[in-house]
Amino acid sequence: MNTSKTQQALTQQALTQQALSRRALALAAAALCTGLAALPAQAQTAKLKVGLMLPYTGTFAALGTAIENGFRLHVAEQGGKLGGREVEFFKVDDESDPAKATDNVNKLIKRDNVDVLIGTVHSGVAMAMAKAAKDSGTLLIVPNAGADAVTGPMCAQNIFRSSFSNWQPGYAMGDVVAKKGHKKVVTITWKYAAGDESVRGFKEGFEKAGGTVVKELNLPFPNVEFQALLTEIAALKPDAVYTFFAGGGAVKFVKDYAAAGLKKNIPLYGAGFLTDGTLEAQGADADGLFTTLHYADGLGTPRDQAFRKAYAIGYKLQPDVYAVQGYDAAQMLATGLKAVGGDASKKAEFAAALRAAKIDSPRGPFTLSAAHNPVQDIYLRQVKGKENVSAGIASKALSDPARGCRM
Repeated sequence: MNTSKTQQALTQQALTQQALSRRALALAAAALCTGLAALPAQAQTAKLKVGLMLPYTGTFAALGTAIENGFRLHVAEQGGKLGGREVEFFKVDDESDPAKATDNVNKLIKRDNVDVLIGTVHSGVAMAMAKAAKDSGTLLIVPNAGADAVTGPMCAQNIFRSSFSNWQPGYAMGDVVAKKGHKKVVTITWKYAAGDESVRGFKEGFEKAGGTVVKELNLPFPNVEFQALLTEIAALKPDAVYTFFAGGGAVKFVKDYAAAGLKKNIPLYGAGFLTDGTLEAQGADADGLFTTLHYADGLGTPRDQAFRKAYAIGYKLQPDVYAVQGYDAAQMLATGLKAVGGDASKKAEFAAALRAAKIDSPRGPFTLSAAHNPVQDIYLRQVKGKENVSAGIASKALSDPARGCRM
């Protein structure tokens, strides 16, 4: 056996194997680079995962449905796409239960890997959503809950609101009630974030204009046993009452207030949720009530008329403020996505685009503050029949003070 020739053959074989290995590695690297280069295009053509975390049962069920209807209406108007991406929905019923909120929102963030969160109604639940969104960097648009902290201490580059802060309608009504000549007022609400903050806003506006809040009454959410508190109001004999209730609780409060004989002697004023989406059930007991909110029926603008017609055709229902807020949440999402070519990961660019935008809302055009809360007109509305008719603007382009926001 020729050892020299054998060694030469083995050496040649090793060199050939090394060459093949280098070629294989080069091909693999090229394929990887090609795949990475294609990722942005794939990300933009993939479906946009939208997580709806709303109340579909309980006191606020009708509100959650209206928000979803409004959101879906705008998506449908855009051909089922936002920012060039087809929308895929994931839904969780938050049950208006703050104790379940963290687990529920994590189903959407961690299990479903949604690109954006839309929710919710209950302020306590919204606070848990805001914390989860802030921690994970997930886009969040709040289509109702007015918790001041969402655009206050919890404010973040990726957190937005399409509705209001609890302070806004409360503050506007404080000024209205004072201008109507009332000096002493009692407030009543559920003891939770939305109620407390609405009353604080009212108190700030009312006292600034010279009024005095003589008593702040409350009861646990969602308790609707009002009789003892109504008896106390009758005994206190204030010039007027300011209240914050919504959904089923608002229906019962308005009916109980009238049944107690208080309506004819002590005027009742409220944040607009008292009579929004509730007039059918409240009937004549709501007639004449004044409320403040960022939307009113019968605004008569072409934008609002087109929206109301499309909503009525699509859902065989008349829209309310909740539907508007859902619709505008979709508008805001579309605006931000358009600016970033559909890439929801570009948070800074998304936020900059929304801060520079004017949203063409059925409520009237609005902008976003530096804290991402709407800067908007607050209407004074009066119940006439089954509508909350505008009685003028209570506060023009009102911006929430966003106390505690550091962004």
